[in-house]
Amino acid sequence: MTVSRKIVLHFPAQVADRPIVCDLALRFGLAFNILRASISPHREGIMVMEIIGEGVNQEKGLQYLREQGVLIESLSQDIRKNDERCINCGACVGVCPTSALFIEKPSFEVRFDGAKCIACEMCIMACPTFAMEALI
Repeated sequence: MTVSRKIVLHFPAQVADRPIVCDLALRFGLAFNILRASISPHREGIMVMEIIGEGVNQEKGLQYLREQGVLIESLSQDIRKNDERCINCGACVGVCPTSALFIEKPSFEVRFDGAKCIACEMCIMACPTFAMEALI
């Protein structure tokens, strides 16, 4: 059965310049969607990605990543919009890289689609009323 899950990968400096994610796709028949990444050769890196494929292949692929020295975390942090604090200013909409936050027309109210959220926390930093919150 094909499943999708969001994970955070932490690449140590010694493997940051290797094509590990490409190998993951080729060796285990997995698809991936990179949601956020900051990786430079010879430096530590981080990547938030959605991994899609058969559950068994995902587990094999994750084991492969661990063997390569990559630390794996589930994307367990969720973001929520506190409607009582929100003044619908739209500051969060402009910084959201996935359009999880958008302005609904004709009401011009800020709406939040949690399924699109990658927990980058850009909205939290942009919100002047602290209406966007991280749930850990």
